Amino acid sequence: MKFLSQVLLIARIESHFLWRYPKMLLVMAVVITVPTLYALIYLSSVWDPDSHTRALTVAVVDLDNGTAINGKFVNLGRDVVSRLTEQGRFGFQLFADEAAARSVVRRGDAAFALIIPENFSVAALAGNEAGAARPVVFASEGNNYEGAAIARRFAESLDQEINKNLNTQRWKTVLATAAQMQGQVQDLHRGVEQLRQGAEQLSHGARQTAAGARTLADGNSQMHAGVAQLTSGVKEISSGLQSAGQSLPAANDLNRLKTGAQTLAAGQTAVVKGMGELKNGMSTLDTGISSFREQARDSLFMPSSVVAGSDQLADGVSRLNTGLESAWSAQQQLANGADSLSQGVGALVDGMLVLKHGLNHAAHKLPEPHQLDRLATGAGTLASGSSQLSNATAQLAAGSHRLSEGLNQLSDALPANIPIPQGSPMGLAASVQSTVEMEAAAGNSGRGLAPNIIPGALWLGAGVVVFLQHIRVLPRRALFFSSLAQYLGKLLVPTATVLMQAALLLLVVRYYLGIEAHDPLAFVIVICSSTVVFLLIIFALARAFGDAGKGFAMILLAVQFASSGGLLPVELTGRLYMDISPYLPMTWVVKAMRAAMFGAFEGNWQIPMAMLAGAAVLSILLGATVGRWRFMHPASLRPPVEF
Repeated sequence: MKFLSQVLLIARIESHFLWRYPKMLLVMAVVITVPTLYALIYLSSVWDPDSHTRALTVAVVDLDNGTAINGKFVNLGRDVVSRLTEQGRFGFQLFADEAAARSVVRRGDAAFALIIPENFSVAALAGNEAGAARPVVFASEGNNYEGAAIARRFAESLDQEINKNLNTQRWKTVLATAAQMQGQVQDLHRGVEQLRQGAEQLSHGARQTAAGARTLADGNSQMHAGVAQLTSGVKEISSGLQSAGQSLPAANDLNRLKTGAQTLAAGQTAVVKGMGELKNGMSTLDTGISSFREQARDSLFMPSSVVAGSDQLADGVSRLNTGLESAWSAQQQLANGADSLSQGVGALVDGMLVLKHGLNHAAHKLPEPHQLDRLATGAGTLASGSSQLSNATAQLAAGSHRLSEGLNQLSDALPANIPIPQGSPMGLAASVQSTVEMEAAAGNSGRGLAPNIIPGALWLGAGVVVFLQHIRVLPRRALFFSSLAQYLGKLLVPTATVLMQAALLLLVVRYYLGIEAHDPLAFVIVICSSTVVFLLIIFALARAFGDAGKGFAMILLAVQFASSGGLLPVELTGRLYMDISPYLPMTWVVKAMRAAMFGAFEGNWQIPMAMLAGAAVLSILLGATVGRWRFMHPASLRPPVEF
């Protein structure tokens, strides 16, 4: 209980102190709101930057001349600009001149510029190689590092959107072409089906021809044996004609033999003619198959299996043609033999008839031995030709079978549908690739953010220096000094302190961080001038509001960070921060520092410094005139910070 009472006693005395000095209550209220104000300022400035991108100015230059494709004029550059304007993501401003667009970016009047080249449509639609069409996204890292990062992301999204739209149109064309080819393939299927049916009929006819040829060969073999016996018998008749008169055949039988031989000769002639027509037909078929094979080889949409089937088909037809040629030659020999046989039989019959009517004259009417030998030779030739015809028709049947198999394979190999391509060359998949050009390059994020961080550090340093001073206290000896002398005398030591802070900061930035300024002299001037002006501003606040003014200075630091583009381009922070940005000193310090470090804003650091000089003059007037001094003996002065 004693310990608790002691604690409560101290707390009661401290609270009575606050009630005795009402201003302390106000100070306490301000202190209570400081964390909330800091959080509110920072979070509100970065709350939803995407909702403010329309305030970010982007210069657009469309130089695309367009191109004609499939009889239609296309201008992709105009389409891209129209689509971007409709989306309204940024505040796009159209420029007719590329140099003017680049100039507004360098001056900081635009976050970045989109430049569409003259050959954009030609290069994008051709798709000869990846990234053939190269729109230019021009930005300045030195002007605003985060703005340059936004430009890079914009270039990537622009490439993706344009390539997506182009690929959509290309696939529409591919699908339309595939649908058209589908009908052509169906027509080809119907033609091959007709060819296959014809080959089946040819194969069936060849099998029948082979069977008939085999039967004919067997009959001719038997006839050959009979003719051999006939010639032998006729020779015997010549030696014993008298005794054989009664055994001679009847006239009707002899006439039938003569008529049969003539019919056989006429039939063989007809077969020769038919075989000739069949050979001509096979030549025409061979020519058609060869033409089909060449067309199949040249077609981009014909599978390799179809080409192989057509080759096999052509081979079968060639072999069939060869067999038919042999069959025709054999049939020629068979026809010649049949003709010889017809002549021999006719002579034999005539002789037998003469012998029948007059045995006395039979010896003179019988054929000569050489005629009988010719008859035997013709019969042998006929038998040999029949054998060759049988072999040729067998080859014809085999060739017809191969032709049928080849046509079946060709029919099976033909695709039911035209396959849709599964991939496309990189030139068609990504024909657009933006080129990002950076002015006043920072190199990395540390260098890029340095112009935003250094002013905050200088402000913080000046605030700490002011915190270490009794701003309203002067020695009694200065009671009758002029106001300007009192002001400058009080400010001299803090000024020297912040300048030493600036010197140390310059050394660290240059030799430890390795940052080389574009204009070293301007960089030194900006650093030293900025820290002095910040000191003047904080000093004036402390003179006007006492220690509360020092707290206001820290809150003002947060406001300036949000409004100077330190975290994001100021256009993305909201309307309030955009409106107050031109009236805050840190805004001009950031611009001057970017110009000195990177050559941003066309290297113009003098105008921001002139604006900062105006803030310095105003701060001097306020600091020298506003507020009251308290004069104390130097011996009674104590440091504001206890150690």
